[in-house]
Amino acid sequence: MGCCASPAFPDHALAKHAALLYLDGSTTEAAVNDRPEALGVSPTDVLLAHDGLAFIRGMIDGTLPKPPICRTMGFDLIEAEAGRVVFGGVPQFRHYNPIGVVHGGFAATLLDSAVGCAVHTTLAKGEAYTTLELKINMVRPLTADTGPVTAEGRIIHRGRATATAEGYLRDAAGKLYAHATTTCMIFPAKQ
Repeated sequence: MGCCASPAFPDHALAKHAALLYLDGSTTEAAVNDRPEALGVSPTDVLLAHDGLAFIRGMIDGTLPKPPICRTMGFDLIEAEAGRVVFGGVPQFRHYNPIGVVHGGFAATLLDSAVGCAVHTTLAKGEAYTTLELKINMVRPLTADTGPVTAEGRIIHRGRATATAEGYLRDAAGKLYAHATTTCMIFPAKQ
C-alpha cells in the first residue's frame, strides 16, 4: 500500500501520487531517490511541436521525460487538464533548514511548478512562456510529519501576451500550508 492510502481520500490526487511516488510500497527517501524514470529536458523542437496540455500530459504518462527537478526535490506531476495541474510531494528530513522545519523553497518550488504548468496547459503549438513574477505566502510550516502534500495550480486569466495563475499547497486533510500567484509572459508561435 502507498504512503497515503486512506479511507479519508481514496480517490484523491494524493492516493494516485502514492502509487507514483512509492512503486514498491516503501515510505523511505531511498524509494523516492532511487525510482527508475525518464528524466531530462525535451529539445525545444519537441516542446514547441506539442500544445501545452499534450506536453504536460506526456510527462505524466512517461512519453516525455520529467525534468530533473522532480527527482531533486522528490515530487511528481500527477494531474493535468486545461488550465489546471496538480503536483504531489512528501516533505522529508532532507528538505529541512537550520531552524528545524522544511525549507520554504520546497513549498515555493511545488507552487512555482503548479502555477507555471497551469499556464503551460493553455499554450498552443509553437507558443512558449516564462515567469515574470511569483508571489508566495507561507501560512504554516511543513515538517517531516506533515505527510503528503499537493500543489494545485489554476489559471486565472489567459491573455495574448500574459497569463496569471494561482496555487494552493495542502495536506491530505485539506489544510492550507502556502498559496501563490504568478504572472507569466506568453511568447507567440513563430511564423
